[in-house]
Amino acid sequence: MALSEDSTDTTPSLPPGDGSERRGRVRLRRAALMGAPAFAIASTLVVLTAQGALAAQFAISGMPFTVTADTLQGTGFGQFGGLDKMPEGSPNAGDTGGQVLVIITAIREAELTNLCQSVELGGTFLHITAGNKGTPVKASGLTTDSTEISGKLAAFDNIEIGGDASTFDKPPVKGPLGVFGQQADTVTIKNVRQTNYATTATRFTLPDLHMSFSSRGC
Repeated sequence: MALSEDSTDTTPSLPPGDGSERRGRVRLRRAALMGAPAFAIASTLVVLTAQGALAAQFAISGMPFTVTADTLQGTGFGQFGGLDKMPEGSPNAGDTGGQVLVIITAIREAELTNLCQSVELGGTFLHITAGNKGTPVKASGLTTDSTEISGKLAAFDNIEIGGDASTFDKPPVKGPLGVFGQQADTVTIKNVRQTNYATTATRFTLPDLHMSFSSRGC
């Protein structure tokens, strides 16, 4: 049907110019959509860390240290694999690319008798002892990142082996999704020895602490 001569054209007219303002609005919306997934991931990581689903990580020095104890007893035990990283350009990286594959052991409440820790510093050792006069070392929310763990005897109560570490509810922290792990109500290890790259705890009490340099490690 043809329009009469006095009909009004209601089609909205574009403002003068080449349309750059409209294109700018389109680019702004597109950038906001692209940024949304990154914001969601960051927010999720913050929430998971606050809930104990992920352990807060720090850059390791790359210098291993030895920890020994006559007895380790703990409640709320979990263990799973992880990856520790050194700062970029670390002189200790060697041919590892600055990464170390570790066994993460997490214990909600732990006691250790006759604790010894040592780290080699260019031919001498920084030597630390505690809990060797009848009062054990106590730690809450203890995690150790180890490349080697040994003991004369290890005993567990209600152990579960092969579970997904992200589903654990006994240790103080969970592991990553899809990672093999084990958890137990309690753990006891006699003559424990660890080669560690990191240790964290929400609280660490060391009675009879003694620190010195020595020609021998633990």
